[in-house]
Amino acid sequence: MALQGPIPVHFTQVFPHGCYIVGEVEKVRDFDASTPDRFVQARDKQSGELLWQIAVMDGDPTVKAASKTVSVKLVSPVEPVAPAPVAGLPFTPVEFDGMNATPWVNPAGRLAYSIKARTMRTPRATTKPPAFDKDAKDAA
Repeated sequence: MALQGPIPVHFTQVFPHGCYIVGEVEKVRDFDASTPDRFVQARDKQSGELLWQIAVMDGDPTVKAASKTVSVKLVSPVEPVAPAPVAGLPFTPVEFDGMNATPWVNPAGRLAYSIKARTMRTPRATTKPPAFDKDAKDAA
């Protein structure tokens, strides 16, 4: 099978309704190398770069409350900087680039995905195509 390791995905495939920051950027703990009195930051298995994580809320209104918040891991040699808050919004919108998903089976025996990204940024402005105006066409 040609598909091995992390599966490349696009932001809109994972978060078609967008997502919002609900936590701070944190170091990911390497549970094998850390001890109770010594924290060791985890590294990405493919690149060897440091791993960070941030909690985000999925903007999809159909997602159940228990599944709304997910952690996105960021692969970066330095601590990533979250986008600036947007005035008038309770949560900061965010987009991720260079994403991949790694499937795994959680302790409950269900399929889950670990999401990683290379960068996070302020969402790009989206533009919708102009709506078709039947009256305007008929007048032409």
